[in-house]
Amino acid sequence: MDEGFFLLREDGVGVVKTVLASAENLQLSFKFEPGVEEVALTNSNGSKKEAPGIGNEDLKEMLESNKESLKLEAMKRIVGLIAKGKNASELFPAVVKNVASKNIELKKLVYVYLVRYAEEQQDLALLSISTFQRALKDPNQLIRASALRVLSSIRVPIIVPIMMLAIKEAATDLSPYVRKTAAHAIQKLYSLDPEQKEHLIEVIDKLLKDKSTLVAGSVVMAFEEVCPDRIDLIHKNYRKLCNLLVDVEEWGQVVIITMLTRYARTQFLSPWREDALFDENSEKAFYDSDVEKEKADSKPYMMDPDHRLLLRNTKPLLQSRNTAVVMAVAQLYWHLAPKQEVSIVTKSLVRLLRSHREVQYIVLQNIATMSIQRKGMFEPFLKSFYVRSTDATHIKTLKLEILTNLATEANISTILREFQTYVKSQDKQFAATTIQAIGRCATNISEITDTCLNGLVLLLSNRDETVVAECVVVIKKLLQTQPSQHSDIIKHMAKLLDNITVPMARASILWLIGEYCERVPKIAPDVLRKVAKSFTSEEDIVKLQTLNLAAKLYLTNSKQTKLLTQYILNLGKYDQNYDIRDRTRFLRQLIVPNEKSGALSKYAKRILLASKPAPVLESAFKDRDRFQLGTLSHTLNAKASGYLELSDWPTVAPDQSVRNVEVMEPVKEWAPSLGKPKATKSDDKFYSDSGEEEEQEEEASESGSSGSSSSSSEEESSSGSGDESGSEGGESSSSDSEGTDKSSSQSESGKKKKPRKKPSKADVKDSDSDDAKEKKRPKPKLDSVSSHSKASSSSDNTASSGSESEEDTDSDSEPEQKKKKKLSSKPQVQEKPKKEVSLLDLDDFEPMPASAPKVPILSPSLLSDLQGLSLSSASSAIEVSSPVFVPPKSHELLHRMSGKGLAVSYHFPRQPCAYSHRMVSVQLTLTNGRDQPLEDICVGEAGPPGIAIHRFATIERLQPEASITVSMGIDFNDSTQAANFQLCTKTDQFSVSIQPAVGELLMPVTMTEQDFLKEQGQLTGMNESSVTITIAPDSMSSQPVGRKVVSVANMGVVPSSQNSIHRFAAKTVSSGSLVLSSVVLQEASTAKLVVNTEKTVLGSVLLRELKTALSQG
Repeated sequence: MDEGFFLLREDGVGVVKTVLASAENLQLSFKFEPGVEEVALTNSNGSKKEAPGIGNEDLKEMLESNKESLKLEAMKRIVGLIAKGKNASELFPAVVKNVASKNIELKKLVYVYLVRYAEEQQDLALLSISTFQRALKDPNQLIRASALRVLSSIRVPIIVPIMMLAIKEAATDLSPYVRKTAAHAIQKLYSLDPEQKEHLIEVIDKLLKDKSTLVAGSVVMAFEEVCPDRIDLIHKNYRKLCNLLVDVEEWGQVVIITMLTRYARTQFLSPWREDALFDENSEKAFYDSDVEKEKADSKPYMMDPDHRLLLRNTKPLLQSRNTAVVMAVAQLYWHLAPKQEVSIVTKSLVRLLRSHREVQYIVLQNIATMSIQRKGMFEPFLKSFYVRSTDATHIKTLKLEILTNLATEANISTILREFQTYVKSQDKQFAATTIQAIGRCATNISEITDTCLNGLVLLLSNRDETVVAECVVVIKKLLQTQPSQHSDIIKHMAKLLDNITVPMARASILWLIGEYCERVPKIAPDVLRKVAKSFTSEEDIVKLQTLNLAAKLYLTNSKQTKLLTQYILNLGKYDQNYDIRDRTRFLRQLIVPNEKSGALSKYAKRILLASKPAPVLESAFKDRDRFQLGTLSHTLNAKASGYLELSDWPTVAPDQSVRNVEVMEPVKEWAPSLGKPKATKSDDKFYSDSGEEEEQEEEASESGSSGSSSSSSEEESSSGSGDESGSEGGESSSSDSEGTDKSSSQSESGKKKKPRKKPSKADVKDSDSDDAKEKKRPKPKLDSVSSHSKASSSSDNTASSGSESEEDTDSDSEPEQKKKKKLSSKPQVQEKPKKEVSLLDLDDFEPMPASAPKVPILSPSLLSDLQGLSLSSASSAIEVSSPVFVPPKSHELLHRMSGKGLAVSYHFPRQPCAYSHRMVSVQLTLTNGRDQPLEDICVGEAGPPGIAIHRFATIERLQPEASITVSMGIDFNDSTQAANFQLCTKTDQFSVSIQPAVGELLMPVTMTEQDFLKEQGQLTGMNESSVTITIAPDSMSSQPVGRKVVSVANMGVVPSSQNSIHRFAAKTVSSGSLVLSSVVLQEASTAKLVVNTEKTVLGSVLLRELKTALSQG
């Protein structure tokens, strides 16, 4: 009975729980929108504002509930309402009660709400200031930052001291996120109380010295808002900002680049001088002409190293995915870089044209300004500015502007062909703008003026009035340049006056006839007669030109036009427009002499018929370069509020030492201390470290990129030379760990001592196999040993520790006798370097001879052993083999019609190239389809720059209907990018391109199955691509699979111990990187296709082509 009662009670409890859960769900899922009946009742009663109140009441109840889950749900809904733009200010009292909640998620949402409404509900927000002050010391950095954000959003002057104190404390916070929030709060406090400027500048100065990339952008923005003229604050931080620039978030990059642009214009000399030197490594001026020697009094310009640092560190940002960053770097190069270096931004700007139309609009505006001054920058990318049918009208107009700016005698024929197509567009505004562009081209290039005039005259017969009207206006402007030669055009336009109704076009025709009335004496009076009939119904602009025409004809042909002129003047006297009435009175007194007319009427003819200069058709973007590119002022062509103008270049070079940082001396003292423990513990360790330092310096001098850690970047910027700023992340971190923790460095050096005592044959074998993995080609035996020692010395800590562990395991497995031999040979290894190299010689080391003193480290006996072992195992393991025969596939290079009788085809013979081991062999077959022989057939200009081409010998003569086969070598650089070149004959040139299939970029190799699996195990992760495919049942065997793979790619077959797995191997021709492919046959006619190679792009393309080939039946 007890058991039954217990079960009954359990069931009852379960039922109650279910009911409570369903009730809670009902409460949570309650909809705040009123029903249809309620809405009807509230609308009928006229109280429309009651409906939202229902939802707010429920939210208030949820916020006042004891359950954290309900409060959290309510805050999520409130933040959702704010995101939708709805007003939730009525809930402020209920929300602010939860500001002291212990739930972090709830507190974050409350702070988000308070940031939004703190300014509107200032009185209620002030009641919670003590809570915000406590939250400023919360252990959670997000809470501290949110509290400061809310505090700075309460815009009440009475709490300015509290805000100032909070900002100062947050500026020294351990969390960079809180320091970033402090930088944002500086701007808010400054706008609330500008009198705090001096105190805020102190905080800005402190934050500018911050090493964190998270803070850099925000503090520079605060600097720009509060004290943009205090460039003295930037001096000490300039190099650090340049080095940190790559790692700052995108928003901060834009702000920093804009600020550094203004800074550089005040601190560096102009690089646009004619005597400028721009070699980054040049240290003194180079005079090589008598002209420069004559200018001995003025020193030639040499670019400041800090100026070069800025250009070098911003260049990688041209590849940023953020269009604003690319645009900022482009404007920096435009305003700061030497003229010959500005063109590197061209490709990046053209790339942005693939983005949204809003981005296109801004980029095209900036390109239009650039193209006026430097046409050569964008001329190679002319086709990128061709108008597309999907472009908006404002985008089309800007592209037209750029095409007109880029027009030269060389490309004008191409541009005019484009314009002919644009004139036929359905967009009438665009068609009219095109005609204006034709007029500008005709004005700028005098050789095509006649051609453009004739084309515009033909367009006068167009059915569209807008096109005809614009043609008339443009022809009028063009005729002013040479009117004497085109009287026929003026007569033709006079005949069109009856059909044209657009006021501007009619006025232009009347002006032309009046201006050149002496050249058309018979037509002009008749035109005036026609216009006089319709004078009262014409537009004002036409009436004004009619009055001018009447006055000019009265002066030149008064017999025929005297009465007509008086009639028109009488009509104008009573016109409704006061401009026309004034013009009529003026002309009557000027041309019709009477008693009241003064001496001015004597000069009427000279006034009205004076020769007028031809109008200059200029670009609308001609004067926009007065504004900084990429700014709102440049876009609007008007100075916007907050715009800071770029200053002119200084005439005298400012002091460079202001950017030197005081931390320079400790860095010099610290550097030798790294070498001492290394030298005392092991000479081999000493040499390997010196090799690392040399490579670090060599890489830094070449790249000059910023350091990976913020601390190292500050020290680098303080040194002023930037030599160490290019160190890799692994090297810098290892050096830091050695400098800070002696015990760790000792343990590492202890580990490195072990393998140095055992330079055994097994070690050499390992090095040989490592060389084989790195795809190095066989070298002389002594060189292989020295290269191995150089590679081991220049490796980073992680790689060296990994190789050392392998050497330890190998050497431990050897007999004890061999170990003794190795130990006995060790003193010989250590004695010689001590005599040859000392600590004082470290500073004089050069990158190239770094391996020279390492050759005599090996004893003669050890050298003889190594010579017998060098690369023999590696060469036997992976060797280039002869390709499997595949019928060659011929591709058309030049069609007979395009080549004016010369037809060219090509194929890849899959044989090693005789010209270079890095080149792919290509055979061309040239056929002369003409009736006459072709002479001097050769290869002309070739590109792009990354591809090298070995040209075939010039074919002096190719008879009609004859064919000849020649060989070329092309280094595609392991890319499927087409090789473009000119195929030239004695009279013609043809642009052709050879597009390689990815399989032709390989050469087959042979290896054992074990070597294949070993290499495949090292090429996993990002280096592996795989896909599951479906194969036809009749192809599920080794021969069809092998045949299909080899037909696609020039690969060698690797023997396999399993019938269901087929393996293939090859090397890339250019770099010798291994490419491994395997086909694993599975059930149900499926197979897994795997490609392993460090050339990831090449591997993905190869996988796609193999998948297509194997999937076909």
